[in-house]
Amino acid sequence: MNMRNLFLPATALALALAACSQPAESDKNATASYDGEVAPDGKTAETAPPAIKPTDVPTRGGDGSPIELAALTEADVGGAKLKGELACSFAAEEGAEPILLAQGDVASQEPSRGIVKVGDTIETISANGGFDAMAKGTKFFGKGLELRVALVGPAAGGGESPPRPATLTADRADGAQRVFAGLWQCGP
Repeated sequence: MNMRNLFLPATALALALAACSQPAESDKNATASYDGEVAPDGKTAETAPPAIKPTDVPTRGGDGSPIELAALTEADVGGAKLKGELACSFAAEEGAEPILLAQGDVASQEPSRGIVKVGDTIETISANGGFDAMAKGTKFFGKGLELRVALVGPAAGGGESPPRPATLTADRADGAQRVFAGLWQCGP
């Protein structure tokens, strides 16, 4: 007898049994969401809020040296003398000192201006457009550095300027890249 003739019926039987099997007890009330997470009992993937899991990814590529963005102090911010009606900042968590701060004017096409601390050095950055262009995430440019802020979830609270989960991707001119996880907050 040909081995292929034995294999086909066995495969068909295995597929038929798998199709008829009952779901595991833990799977009966779970609904998968778009990101592979399981929605809580009683909620469907459409009504469950999306999972927010930004991660801090270490520096990859470039010359091998890490991209280090340090927290800005009050002296750093005061010394920068940034101009603009409203500001946006990126921080690792709520209440932490920001690692990026930028200001711009509402309804303006003038660039937003900001600062980051690369190691021990304060570097100036700018983004096209005013405050409105920054509010939903934007791309900043500095000396040998490009910084992209991307929102990854809904606002974490109410009020006039609640923080939103975001990532800050730093691309250095030598090809190095690092992704920081944190909160993007814009407003007065």
